[in-house]
Amino acid sequence: MDDALTARLDRAPTLSPRARTRMALMRSPLTVAGLVLILVFAASALLAPFIAPYGPIDQTLSQRLEPPSLTHWLGTDQLGRDLFSRLLFGARISLTVGLVVVASAGMFGTSVGLIAGYVGGVVDEVLMRVTDVFFAFPPLILAMAIAGALGPNLNNAMIAIAVVLWPVYARLVRGQVLSLREREFIEAARCIGASTPRILWRHLLPNTLAPLLVQASFDLGGAILSTAGLSFIGFGAQPPTPEWGVMISEGRKFISTQPWLSLFPGLAILFTVAAFNLIGDGLRDALDPRLRGILSR
Repeated sequence: MDDALTARLDRAPTLSPRARTRMALMRSPLTVAGLVLILVFAASALLAPFIAPYGPIDQTLSQRLEPPSLTHWLGTDQLGRDLFSRLLFGARISLTVGLVVVASAGMFGTSVGLIAGYVGGVVDEVLMRVTDVFFAFPPLILAMAIAGALGPNLNNAMIAIAVVLWPVYARLVRGQVLSLREREFIEAARCIGASTPRILWRHLLPNTLAPLLVQASFDLGGAILSTAGLSFIGFGAQPPTPEWGVMISEGRKFISTQPWLSLFPGLAILFTVAAFNLIGDGLRDALDPRLRGILSR
């Protein structure tokens, strides 16, 4: 966050925290670029049935392995399927996977972190040791093991990635709660007889949202990349599903003669993950607690 923006925010005491955060986000060109990219991918995914010139699994064997042209903008694959159409429908799958995985892992991990941080004692010790068990394994290896045990399909890959991600949220929220549970507003809530669930969800949770949003924005790209990786090695989505990892895996057999088969889905993953990372960087700066009024209860 540059000094000029900080000074401008300090001169705008009448702005609400939400408006100040929005101002900080919009002042960052890279964050705006990330938002634009995600909006483009989201619009493409929602409008895929209307934009795509062909069905995602329509085969025309007489037109197999054609290079990009006016008829097939990104070329065709080994079965004559239009690559552009498959990319559009693949955006639906990838964005849905990212949202579902991060929402599931975030909700479960946040619940564990809130309970462990607020209750403390034996409960905290048990929950954190369970969390440490998951941290002991390399994330991709653990996801492969879970997906392999459950069976190779997209739903099981999503479960595997969510299982890998939730400990991150548990640790993050627990750390926030430990710093908040002895604050005056929590003591006041206890004094007026507020129940533990009310304190957790009404008073503590809103004060952990800023770091949670930043973490989630980074994990959205990570979940998409992990899902594509599992699909690439056969543990995720299966052919003929138009998933980006599957498309790269199918195209690797022709990488030396028809590179577009793997190039275009690879670029789609690259730009999507980069866009979410840019948004995460912007949120991290905009929600910096050192800027007065941006992070508040």
